[in-house]
Amino acid sequence: MNPYLQQLYNIAQKPVRHIIGLMSGTSLDGLDVALCALRGAGPNTQVELLQFSTVPYDAALKAEIRQVFAKREIDFQHLCLLHPKIGILHGQMINACLAEWGISAAEVDLVASHGQTVYHAPKTQHGLADYGNTTLQIGDGDHVARTTGIITLADFRMRHIAAGGEGAPLAVYGDYFVLGKAGEDRILLNMGGISNFTYLPGDLDASKVFTTDTGPGNTLLDAITRQFYPHLDYDKDGKIALSGQTNVALLEALKAHPFFDAPFPKTTGPEVFNLGYLKAAQEKTNTLHLGAPDLLCTLVQFSADTIVAGIKRAIGTQPFAFFLSGGGAHNPALIGAIRAQFPGASFQSTDVLGVPGDAKEAVLFAILANEAVAGGYTSFGDRHKVPSVVMGKICWPG
Repeated sequence: MNPYLQQLYNIAQKPVRHIIGLMSGTSLDGLDVALCALRGAGPNTQVELLQFSTVPYDAALKAEIRQVFAKREIDFQHLCLLHPKIGILHGQMINACLAEWGISAAEVDLVASHGQTVYHAPKTQHGLADYGNTTLQIGDGDHVARTTGIITLADFRMRHIAAGGEGAPLAVYGDYFVLGKAGEDRILLNMGGISNFTYLPGDLDASKVFTTDTGPGNTLLDAITRQFYPHLDYDKDGKIALSGQTNVALLEALKAHPFFDAPFPKTTGPEVFNLGYLKAAQEKTNTLHLGAPDLLCTLVQFSADTIVAGIKRAIGTQPFAFFLSGGGAHNPALIGAIRAQFPGASFQSTDVLGVPGDAKEAVLFAILANEAVAGGYTSFGDRHKVPSVVMGKICWPG
């Protein structure tokens, strides 16, 4: 028997598994590294975040990724070269975190590597009859495993697609296992580059759990900030947006995209909602003259309105407890615009649930790896694009 198979079997039998979850989102800020202790599996999963760091990407790496990010025409050789390079880099970042934390690789059972998304193309987006859903994350899992010496699970999203999903959002699986509460209807709202939410019903019925993308979160906000203020990566605390005014004509033009009328669940990405999309809406409404404050204020309202419309259309307006994560959770302008449309609802960070909002997606992938190794079948009902599936490909370190 392959000794790694025996090792994996032994890991599955352990009462506590130590798993590092990795996440690098469309903002390209850096790599989130979350060391988690996991007990049980499925609805009985218990997770404890032991250590967390975000290792920033330097400007050169961001520029390299942006050469292939969300673009239909690229230098294909550059993409191929980046795939192993980022895998090695992510492995080195894990090693650096372990050294900083005073933890040896031998104390870690698994790495759950999301990789770096560079293109997302559900069929509803590409519209090609002979092709299905697809998505591409680079940062090869085998290179992560070889660099760290730790068994690595990777390429989670493709298994979701093979089972009938769009490869996103994956948050529903981890959210349901560890963040639901009997008697309280919860909305887990994640505002990264793209916004998505998970609805967790108070009766804890997995078949009622719902997840979908709603549209832009920070992707346009960050892009405009970088365009007007090259020394800034984002509008910290929404200060620039709060100094501007919403342009109603531009806002309505932005909300006219057919994605917002498409049936749920659905996914999207910066391939659709980018500076080109914004410019087309500005040309249509004669608003190319707008400065950064008014543009950012309008874009904040665009993200907020489409988030709110998605939740109300998909779930309704019953009393929810909102728990926030992602970069948008730190933007008072965005949170204020959402809160104004849900009067009486509570809004808190997922921090209060024991999963810090900044670490949530990395923790999620640790949960998915735990489920792949030690879990079983959990039915989320027979629903379109929400498969009841275990995800992750195994990469050996030897």
